[in-house]
Amino acid sequence: MKLSKRQNEIIKFLQESNDPISGEVLGEKFGVSRQIIVKDIGVLKAFGLDIVSTNKGYKIDTSHGLTKIIESSHDDSAIKDELNTIVDNGGVVIDIFINHPVYGVIRKDLNIKSRNGVNNFVKNMDISIPLKNLTDNVHYHTISTKNEESFENIKKALAKKGYLK
Repeated sequence: MKLSKRQNEIIKFLQESNDPISGEVLGEKFGVSRQIIVKDIGVLKAFGLDIVSTNKGYKIDTSHGLTKIIESSHDDSAIKDELNTIVDNGGVVIDIFINHPVYGVIRKDLNIKSRNGVNNFVKNMDISIPLKNLTDNVHYHTISTKNEESFENIKKALAKKGYLK
């Protein structure tokens, strides 16, 4: 099970806004009721997106630097390359998570900041199966960067390699 197209669009819309956006405005934008938006926000929070509810609407908390979620898909042989691509472009891989159709969100904190961290993670993968294998390779990473430019560089590099969904 994946995030819906609307939920992915809500993430993008919130990430691009500096101001809170009300559930009513989001509902109008996506052609659904405010109640559906409230449900979508709950799902996104369960996925680990740091969404703050204010009296003026929803916004993504950026007090810890820029933190965004990417949706990725690749086979096992690309795990090391995907993670190296993120850290080489200035990102920190906060976690990996999937949305399993039976068990819901399954998350593993990673906090990988360097190639050495990637190597240690991949070395430990020898004794386990990757989470992504439970959802036909579809998985998500929360990535932290210093700024939007670094995040865009990460997305471009991952897209060029065919890893982004």
